[in-house]
Amino acid sequence: MRVLISAVLPIALVALCGVWVGRAFPLDLKTLARLNIYVLLPALVLTGVYESTLPFRSAAGIVLGFALNCAVLYLTATLLGKAFKLPPETRKSLVATTLLANSGNIGLPFMLFALGQGGLERGIVYLIASAIFIASVGPMMLKGDGIWAGLKVTCNLPVFWATLAGVGLQVAAWQGLSWQLPAEFVSAIARSLTTLSDAAIPIALLMLGIQLSRTRLNFGRYELFAACLRLFVSPLSAYAIGLGIGLQGLDLSVLVMQSAMPVAVNTLIWVTELGGDTVRVAKTIVLSTVMSLASLPIVLHLVTLSGQ
Repeated sequence: MRVLISAVLPIALVALCGVWVGRAFPLDLKTLARLNIYVLLPALVLTGVYESTLPFRSAAGIVLGFALNCAVLYLTATLLGKAFKLPPETRKSLVATTLLANSGNIGLPFMLFALGQGGLERGIVYLIASAIFIASVGPMMLKGDGIWAGLKVTCNLPVFWATLAGVGLQVAAWQGLSWQLPAEFVSAIARSLTTLSDAAIPIALLMLGIQLSRTRLNFGRYELFAACLRLFVSPLSAYAIGLGIGLQGLDLSVLVMQSAMPVAVNTLIWVTELGGDTVRVAKTIVLSTVMSLASLPIVLHLVTLSGQ
């Protein structure tokens, strides 16, 4: 419970600030979403990719498991959306809430407190894979207008190029390459990127609060269904995939636990920009986060038992 409080309570408090400001002022969510997608999120991804130290042996398995699980979840959400004859915008929202997990501001603290430093290191690998996925494949899936239309959207997003830049800087560092730039210049760039990246998650949480201030929180069957896909179907699929590709120990535990995280707050930003039912997405984010207070300890306990 201490782990969940330390991870979830700060998120709730910032979101409540968004609820207050959303009721006090007529703010434009579209503008805030674009500010996050085109400025803040690219800075967060670039610094995260460049500064992370990826344990290579574990990274390959975790990234492969993540990718395969995303494919399974995408097919599941798409087929279920068609089977239940959901409207096109609602189908997009179901795909988004099923695929995008809060592997950062909830996942990483949970990995650290529940699984230790080794869990945190592997959790960062998962987070980087998620960031690359969101920057490259995610818009294609959420746009829903075909591969080429999705590619066009992806290539127009700065976060995609920020991801490539971060990977390029990592490769350059591994190869011992360096540029003879003044230290003051490098420091100024690093500070500006850090300042921007530090603002990405707070703005996303404030956006959630603003959306909630305009939303009646009467959860229905859709929100419960979408939350269960994220909290239960995703970790079960990840566990089966992890075993199938030979993951064990912490690698398997982190893959399953990160896959069991509630819907990411940034999902609301992507749906606002790319299309979808923002009201249902906001409700699903809140419901899945509340339900995770009970689901995460259960999943952790089952993962621990399976590893013994």
